[in-house]
Amino acid sequence: MSSEWRHAHLPVGDLSLHVVEAGDPRGRPYLLLHGWPESWRTWEGVMDAATDARVIAIDLPGIGESVGAVTGGTKLRLAEAIHGLVQRLALTDLTLIGHDAGGMVTYAYLRQYGDLARAVIMNTVIPGVDPWTEVLANPYIWHFGFHAVAALPEALVQGHQAEYFDYFYRVLSVDPERISSRSRAAHAAAYGSATALAAGFDLYRAFPQDVRDNIALAEAAPVDTPLLYVRGDGEGGDITRYAQGFRDAGVRNLRTALVPDAGHFAQEEDPIGVWELIRGFAAGPQVANEA
Repeated sequence: MSSEWRHAHLPVGDLSLHVVEAGDPRGRPYLLLHGWPESWRTWEGVMDAATDARVIAIDLPGIGESVGAVTGGTKLRLAEAIHGLVQRLALTDLTLIGHDAGGMVTYAYLRQYGDLARAVIMNTVIPGVDPWTEVLANPYIWHFGFHAVAALPEALVQGHQAEYFDYFYRVLSVDPERISSRSRAAHAAAYGSATALAAGFDLYRAFPQDVRDNIALAEAAPVDTPLLYVRGDGEGGDITRYAQGFRDAGVRNLRTALVPDAGHFAQEEDPIGVWELIRGFAAGPQVANEA
């Protein structure tokens, strides 16, 4: 862990967002959004690798040290909060990176705002974008339905966060040992309160509205902002199917990449490799529809 973390709690509307920075404060900015069941600490290895950039990670609203939740957990509203933070920090030439549910927020931001230089979406499917329906039908994705039930997951998971989260690290990683005990403990603590658990499960409860929002955004206008879509090569799923879904939804400048020997939690399984992909994407030519 770096000794150079710069912590702040910044007001954005009715929220207070826990913001952690590392690297060169004058460097090109990269804003990192975690997924479930994670906190900002999922990005520690990436932040340590990114010494020549300004890297900024946050706890999503209501999770960890961020105070105040976005009612309903819709990705458009979460993107609105992130946009407020981007404006507050006056970030330009920004690369927005989102993993898992954070990738869903990144997609909503990409479609709603025009101020990103580029975006990276990792290890996720986007509500309403192919192969969304196929993923929902997969019995191994049982937790999407369970997490969407009102109140029940909070009641069953409270007090058992570490054990419950460990199940997902175990079945979704190529090598679960790469997700350290320190990282696991930090993530469990970030969802330690009833309100934090609810904010996490609300990410799933919002999926029906996210589908409607994303379909409407796709019908409104295409998007030319460069997007890199990343999966772990041990995660399963055909990345070309996901790429076609983005293109069919109007994403006109798309690249894809696989992280070798990594599963769903690629940023913790291979943080250096993930950072090299992100940095190369940001530095290289933004070629439309390169696979």
